[in-house]
Amino acid sequence: PLIVIGGSSDRNQETMGAFQEFPQVEAGRLYNKLSVRPSSLEVIPAVIEKAVRTSMYGRPGSCYIDIPGDFVNLQVNKSSVKYTECCLPPPISLAERSAVSKAASVIAFSQQPLLIIGKGAAYSHAENNVRKLVDLCGLPFLPTPMAKGVVPDNHPNCVAAARSTALQHADVIILLGARLNWILHFGLPPRYRQDVKIIQIDICAEELGNNVRPAATLLGDINAVTEQLLEEFNRRSWKYPSNSEWWQKLREKIKNNEERSKGLALQKSLPMNYYTVFHHIRELIPKDCILVSEGANTMDIGRTMLPNFYPRQRLDAGTFGTMGVGLGFAIAAAMVARDRTPGRRVVCIEGDSAFGFSGMEVETICRYNLPILIIVVNNNGIYTGLNANSWEEMLKFGDPATCVPPVSLLPNAHYEKIMSAFGGKGYFVKTPEELQNALKASVTDKQTPSLINVMIDPQSERKKQEFPWLTRSNL
Repeated sequence: PLIVIGGSSDRNQETMGAFQEFPQVEAGRLYNKLSVRPSSLEVIPAVIEKAVRTSMYGRPGSCYIDIPGDFVNLQVNKSSVKYTECCLPPPISLAERSAVSKAASVIAFSQQPLLIIGKGAAYSHAENNVRKLVDLCGLPFLPTPMAKGVVPDNHPNCVAAARSTALQHADVIILLGARLNWILHFGLPPRYRQDVKIIQIDICAEELGNNVRPAATLLGDINAVTEQLLEEFNRRSWKYPSNSEWWQKLREKIKNNEERSKGLALQKSLPMNYYTVFHHIRELIPKDCILVSEGANTMDIGRTMLPNFYPRQRLDAGTFGTMGVGLGFAIAAAMVARDRTPGRRVVCIEGDSAFGFSGMEVETICRYNLPILIIVVNNNGIYTGLNANSWEEMLKFGDPATCVPPVSLLPNAHYEKIMSAFGGKGYFVKTPEELQNALKASVTDKQTPSLINVMIDPQSERKKQEFPWLTRSNL
């Protein structure tokens, strides 16, 4: 839920070509649950109340309120203002009992079940009930990116390391506040079985049945509906056997994938690869930190390599995959953490191209003295780049605008100097030892913002997968 208040040109200058004149309300309707301009000063409180209510009720979302410039200096009789009380908390809706019973029956007859935990479960604060459901029913589960931590990533039923296998072979999938969009490959073959049965649990009725016809639909608040399922399974006394062939297959795949990742993480060659960098980050950052991440390979590999143990402590580029949001997210998270959980660190892990979109927000971080740790995983490009020697060779052929691949960035760019310029601490690292030292110093210093610019192999990529989480064609 988000309320955006924006200024616009004076009402009496509309259609005249006023300064920054733009149809903001109309444009905002494409992206917001509510997009409105108050008709007068008197109705502003009522408009604000509706925006607050709309942003929170049902599936949460953003609302835009447009304030004309001439409102700023207008005056109005106080008695004519339409004051209104703040809205009530969002109503908690339950699924139909028959739907709960049907869903439980489908799950109980499954041979290869899979629970997918979405960010709707995180928003609903359903972590206690979801964990009870996982433990009671013995279900293997996958978290979507921003649902990581609803059930801790180190829970024995987490099968994130066997994600492709789990999705491809599950015969029953329970979607708990997750959407069948591109992140979950739309729920379609070949990423899923042709005959897979989908049980959809969502607060948004319009989402039910999107892309795949579900075997059961449970409309309601995720936390409340999960509690309904718990009651149903307590009556049935059903638990999926931990020694099944399905569990054996998943555990074998998890073991193989973790060994491959570990092999890459422990490589001694220089420049470092992604897995080596994330291995050291994982070992040294606080387990309760708020993780912010964006980039291409940086964000995707970070999802698999950096565990979350608590809910609502991971922010990334989300459904739209928008680059440039990381530092803004980190600033907001640090401001909230400073007021509500003093001492909790914000760690922002960026690809070099993603950092470039909003790198000057480092000044904001330093201006407000927010002890954010920024780690730029620098491969000199988008997905892949060029090392310094290859860059020089390409320049021999002429203008870089025509000779150098457009996804390549300047080799060995010193992004850490941006942090140093504004009074924070910057580190330029090339080896695991330098990375460890920089991480230890940054984590220990709880007062000063810092940026670690980590140089990696420009050709480093993710390990080969049967079904990549994200391919270039998705972008």
